[in-house]
Amino acid sequence: MYDLPERLIAQTPLPRRDGSRLLLLDKTTGRTEHRHFYDLPDFLRPGDCMVLNDSRVIPARLIGARPTGGAVEVMLLRQLEQDRWECLVRPGKKMRPGQTVVFADGALTGHVEDVTAGGERIVRFEYQGIFLEILERLGRMPLPPYIKQQLDDPERYQTVYSVHPGSAAAPTAGLHFTNELLDRIRAMGVDVRFVTLHVGLGTFRPVKVEDVEDHEMHSEYCIVPAETAEAVNRAHAAGGRVIAVGTTSCRTLESFTGDDGILRAEGGWTNIFIYPGYRFKCIDALVTNFHLPGSTLMMLVSALAGREHIMAAYAEAIREEYRFFSFGDAMFIY
Repeated sequence: MYDLPERLIAQTPLPRRDGSRLLLLDKTTGRTEHRHFYDLPDFLRPGDCMVLNDSRVIPARLIGARPTGGAVEVMLLRQLEQDRWECLVRPGKKMRPGQTVVFADGALTGHVEDVTAGGERIVRFEYQGIFLEILERLGRMPLPPYIKQQLDDPERYQTVYSVHPGSAAAPTAGLHFTNELLDRIRAMGVDVRFVTLHVGLGTFRPVKVEDVEDHEMHSEYCIVPAETAEAVNRAHAAGGRVIAVGTTSCRTLESFTGDDGILRAEGGWTNIFIYPGYRFKCIDALVTNFHLPGSTLMMLVSALAGREHIMAAYAEAIREEYRFFSFGDAMFIY
C-alpha cells in the first residue's frame, strides 16, 4: 500500500500522447532515472521484441430503465456468448433474475438471467441489427471512477493501434504511444507485435483477502497470433529481450508460455494471477503505468522488480509529482 495525494490522479490526458514522463527502473538494482516517454527508444535494443495489446474499448456503459420506471446502469464486463454478457448492474437489488431493462425506447432490451457469486448479472440482450453499432450509438465510454471529468475526445481512451473491440477498460500503458514513436522503434530494429486481451474490470479489483492465494481473478479472453509467438521465440533464441507493453500483454504472454520458455500461438480464457514469488517465463521488461494501491497490478510489478524496489520507485514518483493511473505517466521496468 502507499498514500497518494489526490492531486496526482490524472484527470485528463496530456495534449501529446508521448509527452508523458517516464520513470526508468532497473529491476535488479532498483536504480531509477527520469525521462519522457518519447525517450523510450533510447532504452531499447535491436533484436528486442515489443508486444502490445490491440484490444479496443467498447462504449460499455449503458443507461436504461425498468418497465415500471427507475433508471438502471449496466456496465458490460465480458461477453460470454453471442448476446449474453456478464454485467455490473446498479441498482443491483432491483435487478434480480427475470427482470428486464429497456434502453432507448426499446432499441435494446436486456433480460437478467442469473447472478454470479460475485454479484454480477448475466444479461441476455435483444436487438435488431448489429450489437456493436447499437453500442456505439447508445453506450458511453466506461472511464474509471477516479476520473471525474468528461473526456472531450473518446479516442484518447483508445490506443492508436486498437483494432479488436471487446475491452471494458483501456490497456492504459499503450496510451502513450504514437504511430510516429512506433515507427521510430521499428526503424531501430525492434520487432513490434501484438496480442489481444479484452480487459475486464476484475483486473483492477483490490485484493482484500489476507492470503493472496485466496484472491479470485476474473477470467479474460486473450489471443496470441502465430506471428507474435514466432517473433517472441525468435527474439529469445537470438538473445533479445521480450518487452510487454502493459500488464495485459504481460499476462497474455505468461499465460501461453510453457515451462520451456516457448510461447504458443493460442487463444482462450486466462485468470493468471502474478504476485511476488512468480517465475516469469516469457517477459524480460515491462512498460506500465502507475497502479492503484492494493491491486493485483501492483503485485504483478512487484513480482517483476521486487516489492522494495517498486515501493521506493513509487515514493520517488510521488515526490517528483508524477501523474498517476489511467491518464498518468509511465514506468519502464527493465
